[in-house]
Amino acid sequence: MLQRPPRQQFAAICHRRRKKSGELEVLLITSRETGRWVIPKGWHMPGKQPHAIAEREAFEEAGIRGKATVEPIGYYSYFKKLKNGLKVPTRAQVHALEVKSIAKDFPEKGMRRFEWMTCEEAASRVAEPELRTLFLDFAKTVANSVQNSQKAGKAA
Repeated sequence: MLQRPPRQQFAAICHRRRKKSGELEVLLITSRETGRWVIPKGWHMPGKQPHAIAEREAFEEAGIRGKATVEPIGYYSYFKKLKNGLKVPTRAQVHALEVKSIAKDFPEKGMRRFEWMTCEEAASRVAEPELRTLFLDFAKTVANSVQNSQKAGKAA
């Protein structure tokens, strides 16, 4: 039997540093339909680059303004439930998005809950195993980046 390739979405792991401690935080939001913990993501938009789609979805779904990496940090797969009830295989291309500001008003305000947490906490809340791994890998990448910049600073 022939099977269609998975549908493609573009997503953002929104991240920031806590003001007092400098600890890395990431954002999870709830899906509108099921209330599951997810990250902002959306479908292809003609004429827009994937990282720009991730930025737009972060704003529309959570009021996040920031800059996403042009290159993806990874991918995860899941079954997207469509309005007609059909579940279709979907692959989300994930970009890291550094948060610059949070808008008070945005298109989906009041439709979702959102919460800032550690990557480890986020990994424990999401249902998709590949997304769990992305959060844990992202925490390690950021920690290694901080260590390397500290070493470079001492060497100077």
